[in-house]
Amino acid sequence: MINVKNKEFTIAFGKSLVSLRKNACLTQEELANDADIPLSQVGRIERGEVNTTISTVYVLAKAMDLDVAELFDFKI
Repeated sequence: MINVKNKEFTIAFGKSLVSLRKNACLTQEELANDADIPLSQVGRIERGEVNTTISTVYVLAKAMDLDVAELFDFKI
């Protein structure tokens, strides 16, 4: 696992992503395919193991037909 500076934030982001993905009725595999990123990357993001890039956040949002800001609408 890569050293993440703000672990609490990345974990909260991951939990938010899981919730949004499930609300969109998508599996991790479907989200990965739609966003054109590796399935393992989706899992690492959802578990808060990585501090993902803004470009990955963008493709995740578009794959779920959301605005990028919606991925950050959570409390820590």
